This record gives sequence, structure tokens and C-alpha cells, in this order.
Amino acid sequence: MHRETRTPRPDWRRIVEEQGLVFGTPARYGSGAHRPYWDESVHYVLSMDEVLSLEADVELLHSMCLEAVDHVVVADRYAEFGLPEWVWPHVAESWKRRDPHVYGRFDLRYDGRGPAKLLEYNADTPTSLLEAAIIQWYWKTDVFPGDDQWNSLHERLVERWREVAGALPSGEVHFTWSSADPTGEDHLTTTYLQETAAEAGLDTVALAIEEIGWDPLLKRFVDLEEAPMNTVLKLYPWEWVVDEEFGRNVAESLPATLWVEPLWKMLLSNKAILGLLWENYPGHPNLLPAFNDQPGILTEYVRKPKLGREGANVRIVAPGYETETGGVYGAEGFVYQAFDPLPEFDGYRPALGAWIVGDSAAGLGIRETPGLVTDDGAAFVPHRIPES
Repeated sequence: MHRETRTPRPDWRRIVEEQGLVFGTPARYGSGAHRPYWDESVHYVLSMDEVLSLEADVELLHSMCLEAVDHVVVADRYAEFGLPEWVWPHVAESWKRRDPHVYGRFDLRYDGRGPAKLLEYNADTPTSLLEAAIIQWYWKTDVFPGDDQWNSLHERLVERWREVAGALPSGEVHFTWSSADPTGEDHLTTTYLQETAAEAGLDTVALAIEEIGWDPLLKRFVDLEEAPMNTVLKLYPWEWVVDEEFGRNVAESLPATLWVEPLWKMLLSNKAILGLLWENYPGHPNLLPAFNDQPGILTEYVRKPKLGREGANVRIVAPGYETETGGVYGAEGFVYQAFDPLPEFDGYRPALGAWIVGDSAAGLGIRETPGLVTDDGAAFVPHRIPES
């Protein structure tokens, strides 16, 4: 694995906008100056052997995570996740029904010299999907047509919708995002997911989550046309849903209305799962030592809020690396993970976002930052696998 530089395509901005990448929140260079969020002036090169190894690691991690969910449900360990007690039985029922899941993203530390290490699992509301599935694929096709890329995301998503269609209450799916997102990234992601579902033959409807209605007489969710909503894909975190008034309606109306991602993924999108994984698989080569609510044996660690997002409220405790980011998270508790800094390439540190669709590894997106914490100033950069 290494990093290369290259002159961007002359009209790259027009190209990526036409392909759907229209939100404009900039990333940051090491100087603090604005950097294009999509930056094709650099890219990473991975060998096919590295990719095959990563694929195997991701599928193993996913299976370990599913076993961890089962452990939480069987052992009734919800309290460690900071979840309200009223939702515990609904999470258990969602898992026992195996409410269908579609996709997720593992964030990994990887330098090509050892096994990938799990940093966290974005199992509920992962973004950067369009960039990984579409934008970087067409970049590779234009610039390195003979090379390959770890990227079967689009085909796998269409296939996954076909696989789960029979488990859905109807052939219609509503795709929702929050209009409160100032960047437009959530809307972009749900729009792309809607396209994959439509390609799979499902009927799709788009609306903001704030526009969802509740019929108190029939006890069901309705859209702007007063039509019942049987399946809803939401790009809105479960912990926010259950903290709001309509959250009880969501939980109590399952499975008449199914939500994607399912309620049981509350456990996987919560960083407390890291401590549980280390407890269940101590010393595993794809895990970093992690402990919930206290640092345990760790003297150098990263303290992460269990429900934190975009690198907020992260504290690094290690000589010469002390860092702390701001934010509004942490009341739910913290996980303490062994400090293993992201590898550095030309002054930047890449975090690998490895995608899972269904239960299969499906692709890779890379975000890099000059800092130790991958935050909302990270840029998305493409990758390729050279022709052998």
C-alpha cells in the first residue's frame, strides 16, 4: 500500500457533480486551508493480495459483530451501551426476528504491513457511499482503465435489495433523511440508496424524516399522501430516534413498519461494542484492546464517546500525542481503545472505510486527514489496484 499524486482531470469538478456529488463541505489541508472534499490529486495503491486479505478480515469482523449482538441479547447487557431501558426488549425482538439489514462500513487502521485493526463499525448511518461506489469507480475508469478497484458496491446493493425484498412488508420503501443536515450529505446518500432499490425492482418514495406522519387511530406511519409506510430506510441515528417522542411509536409498531437499518443495529453502531468484542476475542489480530467505561490495563489510549460522531469528543492519552476534540457527546459514557495511530503517508493519515453489504465485503473508501482524528475535515481520496 502506498500513496501517489497525479494531476486531476481538467474538468473533474463538473464530472463529479454530474455523477451526483453535489454537497460542498470542504476538507482541510495540514495548514488549515480548505481542501476539496473529493481530492483526486492523490490516491492510494493497494495490491490484490492486500485487498483479498482485507476482504477476509472484514467478513470475519462482521461475523464476530453478529455474535456479539447475540451475546448482548442473551446476556441482557444493554446497560453498558447507555440505551434507555424501555427499548431493550424491542432491540431483542428485532434481533430474534432477524429484521433485515442492508449495509454498513468498518473503519480500519491499515498500513499494508500487518492485519487491519478495527477502529469502529458504522453500522447504522454510514455515509461516503456514493463516493465509494460511483465517483471513484468512474475516476479509475477514466484515469487508469486497465487497473482494478475494490468496488462491487453498486451491484451488491442492488442484489441485496432483491434478497431482502421478500422479508419486507410490501414492495414499497420510503427513503428518508433529515432536512436539518446542513451539508446535504445525508440526502445525497439516501438518494443513491433509493436508486439501487429502484434498480432492484422496488417501488420507492423519498421524503424528509420530519415529514413522516403518525396515524393515532390506525397506529401506523403515513407519508405526505397519507399512505401507510411499511418499510422505511432512515439516515437518522437510532439513538436520536429513541430519544424523541415518536421513537416509542417506531419501536412499538415493529414489525408492521420495518426500518432499515434495523433496530438491533443500535448495538453495533455503539462504540461499546468495541469493549465487548475485545472481551469475547481477547488478543484477536483484527482488534485493538478496548474497555468500556474505564481504561483497564491501558496506559496509552483513545477515549471515544459511545455515541460520538465525526470524531467529536475524542481524547488521545499518549506521550507526545495528547489531543482532545470538542463536541456534544459523552453523557452516554466512553470506550477506551488502545492508541495505535493511523499510518502516515506524505504527512496524511488514511482511515480505510471497508463496506459490507448483507454479509459480504463489497468495497473500499479512503478518507485522510493531517491529524490523528478522522473528523469532518477529512478528504475522500480514491484508490486503485494495479493491473498485474
